[in-house]
Amino acid sequence: MRLGWRRWVNFMVDARHYDVVISGAGIVGATLALALRDRGLTVALIEARALSAIPLPTEPGPEGFDSRVSALTPRSRMQLEKLGVWPAIEQYRSCAYHHMTVWDAQGTGEIEFDAREVDVAALGHIVENRVITLALMELVGGARDITVLCPHSLTACERIEGGMMQISLDSGDCISADLLVAADGALSPIRELMAFETREWDYGHRALVTTVQLQHPHQNTAWQRFLPSGPLALLPLPSTESAYFCSIVWSLDEDLVEDLLACDEADFCRQLGEASEYRLGNVLGCGGRFAFPLRQRHAVDYVQAGVALVGDAAHTIHPLAGQGVNLGLQDVAALAEEILAATGAGDSAGSLINLRRYQRRRKGENLLMMAAMDGFKRLFERPALPLRWLRNAGMRGVGRMGPVKRQLIKHAMGIGP
Repeated sequence: MRLGWRRWVNFMVDARHYDVVISGAGIVGATLALALRDRGLTVALIEARALSAIPLPTEPGPEGFDSRVSALTPRSRMQLEKLGVWPAIEQYRSCAYHHMTVWDAQGTGEIEFDAREVDVAALGHIVENRVITLALMELVGGARDITVLCPHSLTACERIEGGMMQISLDSGDCISADLLVAADGALSPIRELMAFETREWDYGHRALVTTVQLQHPHQNTAWQRFLPSGPLALLPLPSTESAYFCSIVWSLDEDLVEDLLACDEADFCRQLGEASEYRLGNVLGCGGRFAFPLRQRHAVDYVQAGVALVGDAAHTIHPLAGQGVNLGLQDVAALAEEILAATGAGDSAGSLINLRRYQRRRKGENLLMMAAMDGFKRLFERPALPLRWLRNAGMRGVGRMGPVKRQLIKHAMGIGP
């Protein structure tokens, strides 16, 4: 597949003031830009990376998949469908998963989740991050009211007279906006420049990611095993009749990661097979291996007058349940609604009163999910026998409690209260 958005030209357009400027053209930033198109607003999207139409691999294989994937919930998929993004993703490749198996490495606790229990077609879809981004940018490129400033970086921002934000770019140009949105990632420069306070701590873990080929079919199932060193997830990818692929996210203690990155492919595949209890047979091969540090981070406030944080700029979460991008997309949906409500009533997009409504809608839900993931992570890494017995008994018990289990599934899918 080759997504044919226009070639971004490295120049500054005549317009110097925008209703909304978004810094970061990743999944969250590009989705917000599309959510604001065709609404009578002027939107600018700043991106430091050079963007060009990149041909994606047509044949699956360990080296042909992006090592970073997202587990999109039905709620996120519907959001992308509404924006017209999903057809391009579906045309290329994604993998629906209908089942999830979670088990404890230190005991007999195991729980199964199935889409049929809540009468839906799938629990979610595994999609490569680059595919989502390319599909988004194809539509951004065709939007007449979205200006892409690329490759440009934001170097400074400040609040000026009238409550507007003045933004300096590495080109030496300055633009202004009623609202500046930080979709610029976990190490958000805007968050630092505007002195947003955060609460954070380091897990002492890194997540190792790669694509693997397996001996047996993945059965459109997401597999997750809780090990003393951290959770291991095997996420199903599009496969053929004779070649079966999964993306892995393996959370590990810092002192274990370097050896797994440095060892040869055969040794890594053997260790991964042992860690997964060979649930899908032998690991036959793997793509490039990468690791990134895991840190819990949450902004005390998501907004200031004229500034809003979304996605990883506002909160980062442990990847054990794959909820990070879904929380970011929910941020986008709420913020876009509040921006459109404000501007529709004649207010500025950067009005603090309106931005605080966005914060109230998202902060509690994000904190709840972050606390739950942190609690699961800490519970399953404790070796004490009473805790091991408790969590194994709990997993078996929840598996037998139909109504409770169905509510857990719906909440994880974003389709229920």
